[in-house]
Amino acid sequence: MFNSTLKRKNWIFVLTLSLVLSISVTAGAWWIFGNDEEENKQENAQAQKEVRVIEHAIGKTKITGTPKRIVTLYQGANDAAVALGVTPVGVVDSWVQKPMYKYLRDELKGVQHVGLETQPNLEEIAKLNPDLIIASKVRHEKIYSKLSQIAPTVAHETVFKFKETVKLVGQAMNKEEKANKIISNWEQRVTDFKEKVKNKLGDKWPLEVSVLNFRADHARIYFSGYAGRILDELGFKRPKSHQQDKWGIKLTSKESIPAMNADVFFVFMSDNEAVQNTYQEWTNHPLWKNLDAVKKDQVYRVDQVAWNMAGGIISAHNMLDQIYNHFNLKK
Repeated sequence: MFNSTLKRKNWIFVLTLSLVLSISVTAGAWWIFGNDEEENKQENAQAQKEVRVIEHAIGKTKITGTPKRIVTLYQGANDAAVALGVTPVGVVDSWVQKPMYKYLRDELKGVQHVGLETQPNLEEIAKLNPDLIIASKVRHEKIYSKLSQIAPTVAHETVFKFKETVKLVGQAMNKEEKANKIISNWEQRVTDFKEKVKNKLGDKWPLEVSVLNFRADHARIYFSGYAGRILDELGFKRPKSHQQDKWGIKLTSKESIPAMNADVFFVFMSDNEAVQNTYQEWTNHPLWKNLDAVKKDQVYRVDQVAWNMAGGIISAHNMLDQIYNHFNLKK
């Protein structure tokens, strides 16, 4: 009986000791290996507190953590945000195909519009409670201080330098690695195009190109804007008189048609009836018939959104797709 009682007491002692040791080891394990859940919470909290300073066209802006609610105030920024996998809480209206370009409609469906690129509605922007605003100096310098009172605001110099816009939005959104990958993918496509077009055209490459636009009461030649910069990057040449560091020129007289001359014309315009009438009048003129691109049957009608209105990295790919198609190159 005594032995039986002693054994039972020993068994209880061993069980209690095991339980105490188990608790101690568990507690010790927390100190040795750390609490993953607690560490993750601490890391996330630290990321939210991290302050980064972004230099941009109007100054320097402090951004805390990773912004979640951004408003984009020019077309190229709308485009860049989508390319980076971000859905803004507010965007500006598109220039044509209103309220938003067709190629971005699925991604920006239901997003609040905050007015025109040239005149955004500050009250509507404030209602969205953004934690980041993407602006441009050329459009928004005069209202920059007011935008900055709503949320941290960074601004690009202009609206058509799409790679720089991707970099800026990537920095501001704490997505620099993804932004660099997007730009790298673009540059790989540029290299691919150069190799394929040179192999196809041989000594005829590089071709001389003109970017033409027809309006209701005049025609335009575009020099160094969005499309011009892309064509330069792809290796096309520009006529000597077109090699100017400005957007381009207006031609108000048909006597100026010879100024358009090049091996290839890329022509964009709206479907407006007055514009189409202007195009017919100018292209039926005897001077038009004497242009090299016309004689060689290398006058290509292109999409005005991809070539001029959008100004983004996605639209740049759309523009390049069209160029591949015009030269019957495999993408």
